[in-house]
Amino acid sequence: MLSWQWPWAALAGVLIAAAIILLFVAFSRRVKPADEAVFSLDDDLNTEHASRLFRQWRVLGRLAVALLVIALVLAIALVARPSQVDSSDERASSRDIVLCLDVSGSTLPYDREVIDTYLELVKHFEGERIGMSIFNSTSRTVFPLTDDYELVTEQLTAASKALKGVQTQDDIDKMSDAQYQKIADWLEGTQNRKDATSLIGDGVVSCAAMLPGFAYGAANETNAKRQRAASIVLATDNIVSGQETYSLTEALDLTEQTMITVDGLYSGPKTSESDQTTADMKSAIEAHGGVFLTQSDGASVNELVRDIQSRRDTESDNQSKASMTDAPGLWVLALAVILIIWIACTWRLRR
Repeated sequence: MLSWQWPWAALAGVLIAAAIILLFVAFSRRVKPADEAVFSLDDDLNTEHASRLFRQWRVLGRLAVALLVIALVLAIALVARPSQVDSSDERASSRDIVLCLDVSGSTLPYDREVIDTYLELVKHFEGERIGMSIFNSTSRTVFPLTDDYELVTEQLTAASKALKGVQTQDDIDKMSDAQYQKIADWLEGTQNRKDATSLIGDGVVSCAAMLPGFAYGAANETNAKRQRAASIVLATDNIVSGQETYSLTEALDLTEQTMITVDGLYSGPKTSESDQTTADMKSAIEAHGGVFLTQSDGASVNELVRDIQSRRDTESDNQSKASMTDAPGLWVLALAVILIIWIACTWRLRR
């Protein structure tokens, strides 16, 4: 729908144009002095050829005047800023998502499947900032929060290829030294504590620390008000070995206080999905407002994506509002065409 952002400018333009035209008409009608010589072309136009040229000149002159009037109208219309309502929704996503991956020995054979799941998640994101952290006894940031999905896809694809050789024990036995070194390089920094693996609570806290507004020992609503809406996608089998600084429940308490949503993906053998550790993880995640899904659920990716989408409660106020955008395109084109025709007419009149 066409509208005008500066209608008052159009009115001002009309008044100015009218004043100029009136002044031109007034000066053109001034009476010439009586002693001024007057020349007549009547005798020169008596021939048929001259009459035809004169009629052509008059037509071109009137056309040039008409074109100038049209150009003036178009210019006034452009001054008024023709606009149209863009009915498409505007999104200014304000959500940060951290992919939090357990890379301990008990989950490593299943991590590639989880990473492929992350690759599916990325395809559904538009505008979110995404980061990834992997943890065992300690954590390592694979890539910080970013909206460069090409970089995210590149990193996840590289990790998926690196972990291709650890799906089964036979695959591990057949690994070359180069493949083993590639995996070791990717896991560098995740096993800096001795006699401890899969410290899940500590891993969750490290992932939460990647999000603005979260601080160790200072997770509260004051911090939460300063941060964007945040989600953590946690993939683990919830099998802890060693002394944790934070248990999973304590870590979830901290994230809940800062309004960080933690969703869980079970990364372990399907035969262990009914174990008590899995049930405990499911209860802890759901008790803190998250959703818990297993890899055996064929619709898990779509379900998790839909749930994350529904949690976007901090998008900008203009999400469902239509916007007013300038639409000068056709008006400028019409003005350009009119001016080109007018220039051609004036050039022909001068000949």
